[in-house]
Amino acid sequence: MPYHQGLQNAVRRDVVSFGPFRLSIARRLLERNDTPVPLRSRALDLLLVLIERANEVVTKDEIMARVWPGLTVSETTLRVQIAGLRRALGDGEQDARYIANVTGRGYCFVASLTHHTGMEPAAGSQPPSAAAELPPAPTRMVGRDDTVRNVSRNLATRRFLTIVGPGGVGKTTVAVAVARHMLEDVGGAVHFIDLGSLSDPSLVPSSIASTLGAPVGPDTTAASLLAFLRRRRMLLILDSCEHVIDAVASLTDRIRGAAPEIHLLATSREPLRVEGEQVHRLRPLDYPPEDPALTAADALRFPAVQLFVEHAVACGSRFEFSDEEAPVVGEICRRLDGIALAIQLAAGRVEAYSVRVIAVLLDSQFTLGWDGRRTAVPRHRTLSAMLDWSHNLLSAAERVVLRRLAVFSGYFSFGAALSVTAGFDIDGAQAANAVASLVAKSLVAACGGARSTRYRLLGTTRAYMLQKLVESGEEPAIISRHVLCHGEESEQIGANLRILRSRYWLLPGGRDCCRNSVPARCSAT
Repeated sequence: MPYHQGLQNAVRRDVVSFGPFRLSIARRLLERNDTPVPLRSRALDLLLVLIERANEVVTKDEIMARVWPGLTVSETTLRVQIAGLRRALGDGEQDARYIANVTGRGYCFVASLTHHTGMEPAAGSQPPSAAAELPPAPTRMVGRDDTVRNVSRNLATRRFLTIVGPGGVGKTTVAVAVARHMLEDVGGAVHFIDLGSLSDPSLVPSSIASTLGAPVGPDTTAASLLAFLRRRRMLLILDSCEHVIDAVASLTDRIRGAAPEIHLLATSREPLRVEGEQVHRLRPLDYPPEDPALTAADALRFPAVQLFVEHAVACGSRFEFSDEEAPVVGEICRRLDGIALAIQLAAGRVEAYSVRVIAVLLDSQFTLGWDGRRTAVPRHRTLSAMLDWSHNLLSAAERVVLRRLAVFSGYFSFGAALSVTAGFDIDGAQAANAVASLVAKSLVAACGGARSTRYRLLGTTRAYMLQKLVESGEEPAIISRHVLCHGEESEQIGANLRILRSRYWLLPGGRDCCRNSVPARCSAT
């Protein structure tokens, strides 16, 4: 099948606009301010390839295979076509950027796209109303294809699944991708309900009913919603359940029993703990191990690095990923624990800072305030807002225990956790229960088996909680307790002390640890 026909089937008869341009896929017509832009067939095919994979690096080999199928062409031919396409688009004129070159890899379409669905869907595609219920699909989802397939398969057979993970790991992105994957299985009936804006748990039934088009009134209850759902077949996505979790747990338990054709997909920072619920712990994106000799080609095998590089390019920076930057970018992704939102926020600073400066700044509190997308929900616009959301949902005991655990710079045992957090105003039983609850709420990571479970805080969570520890005034007492209980771990203790003091390093009068050069890690931390 010719490439452009395949794309037409994939996006129906969409019209795509970017900058002053409007591209009709079906008519193969590019217009600038309503005036046709003359493009040769190959150049138009090239543009379609790049737009289909917007904000993703498309390799030179893939471009040549799709634009010149069955033919052998040189890279020179591709470069000529790219240059001609850039001229036609006015790429580089008045700061307009559409196509970026990623050295050694290929090309990336970096302009913001808007899709306008046409009148007629292609044969076999879903009706527009099915996808209209969902948030816009991300232009690029990195490293989650297997997850989407596994979750879709389990949800189809089990009917009720909750995607659980820390803030910013990509739960909503995966849920939306699963919904689009399952449109046909549920007859195209998919409804997305964002519960994040609710402040009153009692409004959960009416919020769902309103989205479904069910009768809504002051007396809307779970019972009336169940009556509406009883004989219907659909997929309900309940997004951001953690702050109304008791109400959602009760309602989903009743829906599961009363409406056998309803599939439920929830996202939450902790499980709902309901009969019949299957929990899928969404892991962070894979990132490379520490390796000073890491090359760009090896680094790009890891989804976390792919996301960083592609987002840096998409944000308008002139970043060209090379072997020199690969170990530093690998370190950034590693220290951000593969959390997608944190990686995107860091990559968004490449235009202002070098990757080496970004690596240094990760040791300060300033990264918590880096801004993300303006259109993101408020809790995802900065790391600080994301962590505020989770922190505000904790009990008083959980907050105390979590900030005290921030004294550990790496893995720690359950006994070590109790020795540092219990006492003072928290007894051993409260501390033990808090640790278990923090693991369930994705704020403390646990690994290993039952005999040797170890714990750690994600880097962004720890940076946030260190600030809370300092603000609480407990810092000296907690460090002293850590020293008394773990005196032999002098190296770790020294690291803890330096990190806790590092909050001063960019303040007036603080130590200028980068006055001579910008190392990969700041020596003051």
